[in-house]
Amino acid sequence: MFESLSDKLGGVFGKLTSSGKLSEKDIDAALREVRLALLEADVDFKVARQFVKNVKVRADGDKIYASLTPGQSVIRIVREELAEILGGEAVELARADKPPSVIMLIGLQGAGKTTLAAKLALWLRKQKQPVMMAACDLQRPAAVDQLKQLGKQLDLTVYSEEPSSSTPVKVAKAAYKKAQEEGVHYLILDTAGRLAIDDDLMSELEEIRDATSPVETLLVLDAMTGQDAVRSGGEFNDRIGVTGMVLTKMDGDARGGAALSMRSATGVPIKYIGVGERPDQFEVYHPDRIASRILGMGDVESLIEKAETQFDTEQVAALEAKIKKNQFDLNDMLQQFQTIKKMGSMTDILGMIPGMGSLRGKINPKDFDEKQMARTEAIIHSMTMVERENPTIINGSRRKRIADGSGTTTTQVNQLLNQFKQMQKMMKKMSGPGGKRALMNMLKG
Repeated sequence: MFESLSDKLGGVFGKLTSSGKLSEKDIDAALREVRLALLEADVDFKVARQFVKNVKVRADGDKIYASLTPGQSVIRIVREELAEILGGEAVELARADKPPSVIMLIGLQGAGKTTLAAKLALWLRKQKQPVMMAACDLQRPAAVDQLKQLGKQLDLTVYSEEPSSSTPVKVAKAAYKKAQEEGVHYLILDTAGRLAIDDDLMSELEEIRDATSPVETLLVLDAMTGQDAVRSGGEFNDRIGVTGMVLTKMDGDARGGAALSMRSATGVPIKYIGVGERPDQFEVYHPDRIASRILGMGDVESLIEKAETQFDTEQVAALEAKIKKNQFDLNDMLQQFQTIKKMGSMTDILGMIPGMGSLRGKINPKDFDEKQMARTEAIIHSMTMVERENPTIINGSRRKRIADGSGTTTTQVNQLLNQFKQMQKMMKKMSGPGGKRALMNMLKG
């Protein structure tokens, strides 16, 4: 989402770091460009103006003009100030003294509340927290069925009643009682939305709030709606009282400025972000990490967290043992591909690696094409187990059979086998005495 902004800021700071000493005039010129980049990214003009002012004050106070690395010092200040307008620090989810802790999701229709309810419930379950969802959206056709379907798909408990014979407040009260009886720690209420804010919507939400006393009232906003999201956020907060926000569709191609403005403009913290359509594409909002991504510094912490959720410790140990014995085969290659796919798109993963932001535009996107990875999987699946374990036996006729079975060409099969040979050589080097040096050379390449 922040790709355009990241590119422009990268250009500005590239000039600063390539210079030796910096004058006050240099800083002023750079900050003018930064302010324009923020405004073009749809950041609220008051937020952009205050941001630039804060950076300038700190640049003067830190006496960076006399430092050995003035360019790097400016970038450090910008990163810290950017993290500050993004929210400062991650804010934890509140919890009631006695279960259930009610989380009420509110927002306009189309923001993705129902899908978000399932994502949040799945995330809480991964934190070992018993959770239940309640279908309180009786306005939108099929909203109850959608939540029930998501619950069935993810094996999550959903409380619902027939829309024709119930009311949102009645559903919320009954769900609360059931969660209390079953000792459920978190109860997520999926409420109705409208195309625009109106009095009926607000009255309904006030009734549910008063009946269940939620510890969290999370406003779900579509990050692609720009400054409209900021305005509606203020209105919901004034009438209902919002404790936190969740931004959906953060993987979209909008300019992203609304996300940068939300905390400063509303005073309400962003707690989570949706970064894709899959139920597991949901993250805790870390302002400092988002700031690092925008400035092309990567996000190693999030990358490690993603990896830890997908890589099995025993599998990693077994793979390490095979590499040391030079027994890495196509089954292992397939397993690694499938694990990486679960972490998200290759574009997202690369964006978390420090320094990769500066290579945007120099890397061919086809090299990281998700379809190419799917093709590779299809080719390996078309091989017999013996062929996967010992690819050297794959002759011309076998290649033809594998290509026909995977819907690819013999050329593509050959390409995969050549890639595998290169990986084997790399693994052998890494397992040897000079493994660390070989890994560093590979990363430099």
